[in-house]
Amino acid sequence: MADVDQGSVPPPDASVPIPGLSPDAELNGTDVLNATAAKFVATPEGTALAYGSLLFMALLPIFFGALRSVTCSKSKNSSDMPETITGRDAARFPIIASCTLFGLYLFFKVFSQEYINLLLSMYFFVLGILALAHTLSPLMAKVFPASIPIKQYQLLFTQGSGEAKEEVVNYEFDTKDLVCLVIGGVVGVWYVLKKHWVANNLFGLAFALNGVELLHLNNVCTGCILLGGLFVYDVFWVFGTNVMVTVARSFEAPIKLVFPQDLLERGMDASNFAMLGLGDIVIPGIFIALLLRFDISLKKNSRTYFYASFLAYIFGLGLTIFIMHTFKHAQPALLYLVPACIGFPVLVALIKGEVTEMFRWVRRPHPLHPKPRSLSISLSVCMLVCQSICMSLSLSLSKRLSVCPSSVYDCLSVFLSDHHPPLPHPYGPHCIFLSLHPPTSEL
Repeated sequence: MADVDQGSVPPPDASVPIPGLSPDAELNGTDVLNATAAKFVATPEGTALAYGSLLFMALLPIFFGALRSVTCSKSKNSSDMPETITGRDAARFPIIASCTLFGLYLFFKVFSQEYINLLLSMYFFVLGILALAHTLSPLMAKVFPASIPIKQYQLLFTQGSGEAKEEVVNYEFDTKDLVCLVIGGVVGVWYVLKKHWVANNLFGLAFALNGVELLHLNNVCTGCILLGGLFVYDVFWVFGTNVMVTVARSFEAPIKLVFPQDLLERGMDASNFAMLGLGDIVIPGIFIALLLRFDISLKKNSRTYFYASFLAYIFGLGLTIFIMHTFKHAQPALLYLVPACIGFPVLVALIKGEVTEMFRWVRRPHPLHPKPRSLSISLSVCMLVCQSICMSLSLSLSKRLSVCPSSVYDCLSVFLSDHHPPLPHPYGPHCIFLSLHPPTSEL
């Protein structure tokens, strides 16, 4: 979702002179508020800078994430294994995303938003450090001084014993990775303490790049199903209700890129933000990355479909920004991105006579690839976060409705999971638990 957040402006003191008004003029409350609103209207230069910066930041993780996805698909390192999205995952993801989004909306309505934002700040603090460290690792490998010895480390967690022992986490890292983790930790502390928009964007860019790199669609049909489903999801929750806009503005987490429209006037303390949800980057991005891998599979030494879809994304996001600026209303970016990102490559395939070949191509996993674990850890943490939300909601609603909290919890958490076993029920042993599947939904 793309949106413009006008920010919060404290009421001015009527004794303070306001530019453009006579010092002797008598101002009532309405005059003061109107004058203040006029004072903080974004300038054309500030608006152009904000929109241009959002567009540029959105292109970075898509371009570099797509390039890194090619290397990732060939990697034999278990920590870099991609997570494959099947047609079944793609078909049900809009439903799961809608339930999660509406659950967060209810939570913000029933409870004070400080509770969930505190919980999620800690969660994204950890994930942000790991994502930023993974993003910086290729660069660190090139600039790390050769004079410093590199030591190898391994973090291993297992479950069970004997022949039933199974690896849960097997993370190998070295001195360079430790430096990246320290850098990510500094940014994480900055974000937690200040919630500064620059720190938010560093984490947001890292999440988006990792999403495009590690989330792989298995074929073009799956990509069309995913984009088509989220097209309806985005349009409904933005135009049909105020749910997505409410959650996006209440959710203090780096799940959106922001850029101030009053940067030229206020500098780094600016507060009048335009924003772009990470879902508007990752969802089209993984489809664009898929087309790059399809280009490579053709072995024609060309990147026709990748460039066509990349230009389509620029066109679609530019159209979103134009309409949003014209009508002064939050826009579901996928309304414009999905037709562009699917239509442009299909048109190119029609011209080249490769439509059948494009839709029949299926990504074949490397025969040596083990089952990917990199995203399973974060998804398990997501499940714990959602469990705490469901428990809180069930307790609150049970008090309001005078019903058993276990019954309410079951209604809030009745979703199936293919990738994770159900977690213990907080009120008893029988539970089918809500599991979030990749990719990360936009809010």
